[in-house]
Amino acid sequence: MDDKQPASQPKEDLEVFQEQPDHDFHYKTLSWQASRGVILMIAEIVSNGMLSLPSALAVVGIVPGVLLIAFFGLFALYTAKLLIDFKLNHPSVHNMGDAGYVLGGPVLREILSIGTLIFAIFGTGSELLSGQQALSTLSNNGLCTIYLLLIFSMATLLVALPRTLQGVSWLGLFSVSLIAVAGVVAMIGAGVNPVPGRALDATISTNFYQAFLAITNPVFAYAGHFMFFILISEMKRPEDAMKAAWCLQGFSTLFYVVFAVVIYVFIGNTVASPALLSLPPVWAKASFAIALGNFLIAGGLYSHTAAKIVFVRLFRDTRHIYSHTTLGWIVWVALCFVAVAIAFILAIAVPIFSYLIGIAAALFASWYTYGIAGFFWIHDAYHMEGGWKGIARRHPVGLLIAVFTVLAGAFICVAGTYVSIKLIVDAYREGLVGKPFSC
Repeated sequence: MDDKQPASQPKEDLEVFQEQPDHDFHYKTLSWQASRGVILMIAEIVSNGMLSLPSALAVVGIVPGVLLIAFFGLFALYTAKLLIDFKLNHPSVHNMGDAGYVLGGPVLREILSIGTLIFAIFGTGSELLSGQQALSTLSNNGLCTIYLLLIFSMATLLVALPRTLQGVSWLGLFSVSLIAVAGVVAMIGAGVNPVPGRALDATISTNFYQAFLAITNPVFAYAGHFMFFILISEMKRPEDAMKAAWCLQGFSTLFYVVFAVVIYVFIGNTVASPALLSLPPVWAKASFAIALGNFLIAGGLYSHTAAKIVFVRLFRDTRHIYSHTTLGWIVWVALCFVAVAIAFILAIAVPIFSYLIGIAAALFASWYTYGIAGFFWIHDAYHMEGGWKGIARRHPVGLLIAVFTVLAGAFICVAGTYVSIKLIVDAYREGLVGKPFSC
């Protein structure tokens, strides 16, 4: 491999990473089984997002809440299939930016690349805040939150540093185990300490704002598809990715439903978000202590993703991707540091950062997890089936579902942004917004 900069876009029929015996770094190492690919998918999706699901049931009721969680789990499985099919049809696609190039050329490539970077950094920030909240609970607020956030950020950086996903795959197995155990401990804690006189509702009538606010919880609990192309690019057999997706969505949907229902049944309509804050202090500390490792590893995966996108963009098809070069390591460490540092600064300097995470999810996760998958299907069907007439004649149902997927993504984007902005306005009006750089 030479040092020259690659062309703006590699050939579509070439895999992102080429394997040679003399390479120092071997990227295509992940199998789909639980020890590799599927575990990393679960580790980055099943994290702090699930802790808000019981509060969704408190807004719309247990029946609509469960139906929403199940529906969006199935919807996410469908869109995962469309993303995987698109990746298999275009092996050179490494991230959403590359997919944007295939769909709409250089401009769309930059839009989707920037969006992915923003969402990955905001995802890192979300995990940092969850880690800080866990440390604050465990220490009884015994240390300034800025210091706790700094400590957790430094640990997150260390997790992000391995150059290949194989380097964090075993951490992913540990992460999944931790969040599963933390959820079980939380359910036990709620079960042995039910809230006296709690109110439970099968269905609840509410306005659009409150209803969609509840819907955003299950919608964004599945928001991990933006990493799928990167994960599949490092699988030994990308064609096995759908097996991993089935395991991911099966586990996450079942776990989400059980966790949300059990917590809601024993705590009732007063359940907080995150739900662990509604547990007695001892049980909250136990759950947070166990989940802390999951927050750490998920944050590391998000920041690793942000760094990997830029790194591959800079050095694709050069020796710095595959060899221990000084320049390669300096750039890689710098990119990981910058990703975590930006997330840390946003978390301490922007009082409404937790609300901005909701806006970022509405703007990007709505498309990356749902809407854009419809465009992927339409693009490939159009070129493989002989244009619109071929699609309409051979795949009319598929076309209707793809169009619905695009429209659903657009609706989630617009409504989610509206709800997030209204939350910010309400927070300022009620004096809930703190000051930057404060403990």
